[in-house]
Amino acid sequence: MIATPPLPNDGRGTVITVGTFDGVHLGHRQVIEEIAIRGRRANRRSLLVTFEPHPLEIVNPPAAPSLLTLADERREYLAQCELDVVVFLGFSRELSQYSPEAFVRLLLDRFHLKELVIGHDHGFGRGRTGNVDLLRKLGEELGFAVDVVEEVGMGGRPVSSTLVRRAVAGGDLDMAAQLLGRPYSLTARVIRGVGRGRNMGYPTINLAIPDRRKLLPPDGVYAVRVEWAAGSSGAMMHQGPRPTFGETERSLEAHVFEVDHDLYGEEIKVSWRARLRDVMRFPSSEALKKQLDKDFAAAAALTG
Repeated sequence: MIATPPLPNDGRGTVITVGTFDGVHLGHRQVIEEIAIRGRRANRRSLLVTFEPHPLEIVNPPAAPSLLTLADERREYLAQCELDVVVFLGFSRELSQYSPEAFVRLLLDRFHLKELVIGHDHGFGRGRTGNVDLLRKLGEELGFAVDVVEEVGMGGRPVSSTLVRRAVAGGDLDMAAQLLGRPYSLTARVIRGVGRGRNMGYPTINLAIPDRRKLLPPDGVYAVRVEWAAGSSGAMMHQGPRPTFGETERSLEAHVFEVDHDLYGEEIKVSWRARLRDVMRFPSSEALKKQLDKDFAAAAALTG
């Protein structure tokens, strides 16, 4: 039995969409906008059902993709959409065995489904066998409507999470931003570092490496924007090992422009804007300082 709290029934019913929504990209947003419009038009609540963890992490872990948005990041972006309700279903082996019919009944019984809106390539239930034809047949039998939102295309290809992942993994930040409708980002907590940057005139914040599932662009030095509870600023960020100091583990370390207070312990959002250079090994701290001066000028020009 899936222990999902039922939505209180106010008699209006719901317009529902279902999916993983990793990235909450432009294609997702078109579906979300559609259910919000339909909900207002019919005086029904708009409801999005998504999953945590990603279904492939349960049914086929080796095939599970790196994630564009971890659960808290997805919650943030979905909270910005004009939705009445967002439900995160805990995806389990049990849920993976639900037939399309059983999953539809869950939507009917717990969320008062009246209208189901899905993307053009969507399928759900065991083996994704719940395609549009089957869902429409179930709708006729069980009393709910089914409709499909056509794909959002860009450059002759449909916008998809897979396409965004390829752009991020390949370092094409401009393409990723176009597909997402915003710069690619991560949310992380500021932790203590060793203080080397301050000695060279570039004090830095060190970020806890996010969940291993989070997709990062290729290692390098980047111009970024940093946002925290009380403000935001441009920054330059080193992502990767620190070979000058013999450190091989990946790190995330950012010099935030014009910030004179301690961000330790705060949760911040870093948005990648442009790649400045590869990770490099320098013969001395002096040589590194000269390069940091160049990086600072380039990042300030790109994020000012």
